[in-house]
Amino acid sequence: MKQTIYIYHTNDVHSHFEHWPQIARFLSERRREHRARNEAMLLFDVGDFLDRVHPITEATRGKANVDLLNDLGYDAVTIGNNEGITLDHDELDTLYEQARFPVVVANLFRRDGVRPHWALPYVVIPATETFRIGVVGATAPFSHFYELLGWKIVPPFDMLATAVEEVRQKADCVVVLSHLGVNEDEKIAATIPGVDIILGAHTHHVFLEGKTLNQTLLCAAGKYGKYVGMVKLEIDQNRLSRASATVVDVEPLPRSEAVERHLVCLEQESLARLEAEQVAVLHDDLPLDWFAPSPLANLLASALREWCQADIGMVNAGVLLAPLARGPVTKKDLHRICPHPLNPCKVKLRGAELKEIILEANTERMKHWQFKGFGFRGEVMGEMVYDGVDIEAGLEEDGQWHIRRIMINGEPLNPERTYEVATTDMFAIGHFYPQIQRAAEKTYYMPEFLRDLLAWKLAQ
Repeated sequence: MKQTIYIYHTNDVHSHFEHWPQIARFLSERRREHRARNEAMLLFDVGDFLDRVHPITEATRGKANVDLLNDLGYDAVTIGNNEGITLDHDELDTLYEQARFPVVVANLFRRDGVRPHWALPYVVIPATETFRIGVVGATAPFSHFYELLGWKIVPPFDMLATAVEEVRQKADCVVVLSHLGVNEDEKIAATIPGVDIILGAHTHHVFLEGKTLNQTLLCAAGKYGKYVGMVKLEIDQNRLSRASATVVDVEPLPRSEAVERHLVCLEQESLARLEAEQVAVLHDDLPLDWFAPSPLANLLASALREWCQADIGMVNAGVLLAPLARGPVTKKDLHRICPHPLNPCKVKLRGAELKEIILEANTERMKHWQFKGFGFRGEVMGEMVYDGVDIEAGLEEDGQWHIRRIMINGEPLNPERTYEVATTDMFAIGHFYPQIQRAAEKTYYMPEFLRDLLAWKLAQ
């Protein structure tokens, strides 16, 4: 007896709801079509569905995202780092209270080593009366961040191997929801026997027609909901005889007007909720300049230094997207001007390393660098702004301004001295300044974001 089973998958949507009306209509129509043809259809999400850059996610702490997944009838999901480490412990622990789907993540535990009640290592889904699909999940092991939030994340491979071996005894096909990245997915295919399909995420890669490695089909659908992935399983005599993959570009597809209206209402409600929470009243405007020191950026650098109890504060002006005007300041304002899921970080640097960073940050290349990632949701890096650092610059013969002297808290920078520098975790984990990335001593402050420090400083 021959059967066909269709698997649809999303990943790394990051609360980019601009394509959600197309996705919702497309998947609903496909579900009706498959039902009419008596074909099985399953739907999975592979993590980072939420991102606190969006006011809906910020105001509801991701609960509205879960409702959207419920509305489309997802069959299982795994978590990404945006679910795992941008919510505090209680927010993640209650995120899926109303979920009508299982959450599979084999490598997440409470601090005491017990699995949270809402997380399973795998599930077995009866796709048809005679064919069962085992679904295993794993997420990127940002161990230190999870520990700071009260969780224990373990390296995924041992857990995956055990879970796959167990579920293989109960299922006819094994699918891994992997929020680990493309290199790790290839390693799974090469080293863990018994995996038929890997639905990938985290590195935002796209496999337009899948990639077969060691008899395992790797699939991935990019980021921001631009694509929906589709896997076709052909079953013969109750055995998987062939699997093929593709992605569907949803941008040109028709939109669901009902979902569009629902999202508009959700956003209005969320913005109203954030606006209702006043954090301070300003007696004067706080201007902002991305390419020169300005009062608002100076305030954030000062807040970082004070919060982290460091020698200096250091932050790029580009993390602030707009100035603040005189009058009441609400959580809506702070989310609008600083939407990034970026945490404070304190790093110990030798004076010689700090000087290298200051010189590099002062280049036009760094100031005008446009990028996305490592939690940054802005447009451009911008000027590096300091608290506790005075820089003397002069116009040289080449017509450029060059740094002539660096003072740290009124004293000349000492190349041999160790300084405690308060900055953002973006620099600690990203490749912007190798001196910070490879520093031996780093302290992360969680779950507070930069906008929380702004609220705290403004309230003073």
